[in-house]
Amino acid sequence: MPDLFSDTEPAAPRSALSAPLAERMRPKTIDDFWGQEHIIGEGKPLRSLLEGGDLSSMILWGPPGVGKTTLARIIAHSVKAEFFQINAVSAGVKDIRDVISRAENNNRKLGKRTILFIDEIHRFNKSQQDALLHSVEEGIVTLIGATTENPSFEVISPLLSRCQVYVLDSLNREALNKILDHALRNDAVLSKRTIEIQDRDFLFLLSGGDARKLLNGLENAVRLVKPDACGSVVITKQKIEEAFQKKFTLYDKEGEQHYDIISAFIKSIRGSDPDAAVYWMARMLDGGEDPKFIARRMVVLASEDIGNADPYGITMATSCFTAIDYIGMPEARIVLAQTAVYLASCPKSNAAYMAIELAWEDVRNLPNLPVPIHLRNAPTKLMKELGYGEKYKYSHDFDGHFTEQQYLPDNLKNKIYYKPADLGREKDIRSRLNAWWKKKQR
Repeated sequence: MPDLFSDTEPAAPRSALSAPLAERMRPKTIDDFWGQEHIIGEGKPLRSLLEGGDLSSMILWGPPGVGKTTLARIIAHSVKAEFFQINAVSAGVKDIRDVISRAENNNRKLGKRTILFIDEIHRFNKSQQDALLHSVEEGIVTLIGATTENPSFEVISPLLSRCQVYVLDSLNREALNKILDHALRNDAVLSKRTIEIQDRDFLFLLSGGDARKLLNGLENAVRLVKPDACGSVVITKQKIEEAFQKKFTLYDKEGEQHYDIISAFIKSIRGSDPDAAVYWMARMLDGGEDPKFIARRMVVLASEDIGNADPYGITMATSCFTAIDYIGMPEARIVLAQTAVYLASCPKSNAAYMAIELAWEDVRNLPNLPVPIHLRNAPTKLMKELGYGEKYKYSHDFDGHFTEQQYLPDNLKNKIYYKPADLGREKDIRSRLNAWWKKKQR
């Protein structure tokens, strides 16, 4: 397995000029890295760690082409660590153990750090992630994982708790401009030509905040244009579109359109319009959106906006998430559509969502209220002598399996958090709770 950052680096081979532009222009130092100022700017968390030589395992979470791999290489180089890179799609437990063996030797005999960079770590299964735990915890290897998926969902909790998560954003116009200008001035191939780009904003739009897509799109556009008599190249909007090999659909799955259209989709379901819901879903899928992202949002919506008005909604949404993971696209679109139109057609209630928000507010404003003594556990003789649990009434011993005893702390004994809607299944729940409430007030 190659050591990408040995003490003596050989000169770049002549064939390096045939590498894609994005690879040729990959930054080598933190000062050449544009974007992500919120974590690598002066005084920001990751930069401060690097300058202090203090490094811990981390997860870099962000969309494609924003510098996750580049940043991992820069980190390894700056702390003089041996760097191993594997891809979660093709690597197995044996590959991990090989790196750990090398790392143990580095640590024991050479006093040298070892960084293991795992691209697409969200694709590792549980056993593969478990294989990393001990070595990460003991500091034998420093793990840098890269993921485009929320690590809270895709990385096992024991491993995630041992890593600092850094969120990388899509590159903004300022960063893309710097990257583009740097390539035009400094690339061994492009710098020999006079290149005019007539519509930078369109190039940035098609790039979607992805530096790799930006640079490789630029390189393709240059190839499509025949230089004039002076050797100059003029890249028109049409050539940019041709370079990206498809007509542009106004959906940037990493940028503003991503958030606007998912917002329209969720609000259409909440507003009980199944036709609008499937339209916005089709827009997302046509633009290349991750089906799991759409399904995940429907799981949240099923509780937040439907809740107990139709408790089956959450079951259907979670089944949808599981199903699309099994079958993938394009068939996953059918499952997504079925779920979206069902949820849009359900009676709606945000009562469960409002209940936890109201309860959370009281917990924060009135912390540590005592548990009523009749509800307390009494595992010891002393606790029993103090009256813990003494007057507790076992609900199943009473008519209707209900008693009027108090369950909330004294300060909140008459508080109501859950207020069911008068729709769907919650209509029955509302009636039942009202009857119980009246009994309590007698």
